Amino acid sequence: MISSLVLSLREGLEAALIIGIVLGILRNLDRRDLSFLVWAGAISALIISFMVAFVLNLISTEFEGAGEQVFEGITMLLAAGILTWMIFWMRTYSISMREELELGVPQATSKRRQWALFLLAFLAVLREGIELALFLLAVRLTSSPVQTVLGASLGIGGAILLGWILFATTRRVSLTHFFQYTNALLIVFAAGLVGIGIHEFNEAGWVPAIIEHIWDVSFIIPEESTFGQLLRALVGYSSSPSLSQVIAYVGYWVILGLSLWSNRRPHQLTLSHK
Repeated sequence: MISSLVLSLREGLEAALIIGIVLGILRNLDRRDLSFLVWAGAISALIISFMVAFVLNLISTEFEGAGEQVFEGITMLLAAGILTWMIFWMRTYSISMREELELGVPQATSKRRQWALFLLAFLAVLREGIELALFLLAVRLTSSPVQTVLGASLGIGGAILLGWILFATTRRVSLTHFFQYTNALLIVFAAGLVGIGIHEFNEAGWVPAIIEHIWDVSFIIPEESTFGQLLRALVGYSSSPSLSQVIAYVGYWVILGLSLWSNRRPHQLTLSHK
């Protein structure tokens, strides 16, 4: 539940930031009459996102045996890749996000370009919605559907509430620390998904195990236990991993660490109201 909550909160808040900034700019321009285009785009994207989530979950139930393991492995690795890309994207785009919107939104208020407001909100929410649909599918494969739905509901509800608080009751808010902390959690989730994905490929015979079980701590923390299941959902815990699974897990951390180090830069995401 924790992983689906954090993912939903993070994705929902990113969409809320963009929608809130656009609505704030329209308010400053005294063009609140165009707000309906923003809401129409956001709601349309939400509907499509729900449809994508439904279809993905429907597809996942159609596989059995090795096909199911391959599908789950691909889903895990794809989700891990998008999570990682999202972290790097936010590190760079958060610096100029507000400035770009402040330049683009006024131009979109002209009669010939008002459709751009709809498209801006639509694409912002659709991107986050489809990403979240994929992430929640990967999470559901490591935890119960009830926990996944409950965590996602709380996360989305929290994102809506936090988004409203940010843009309705404050004048200057720094979100840098929030995204730093959630980035750290997302990295942990992504690494776990990589490990689980390789495990599924081991089971399907797509990736050799090299060594079937390099250790076995099931007598300490069984995977079937409540704590074991929680660790599996959060960090991809396996009580008896294969060597290829460990190599992939450690390799992810090494590659990510080198990438973050080579792309390090100071960044500050601050939202302010005039």
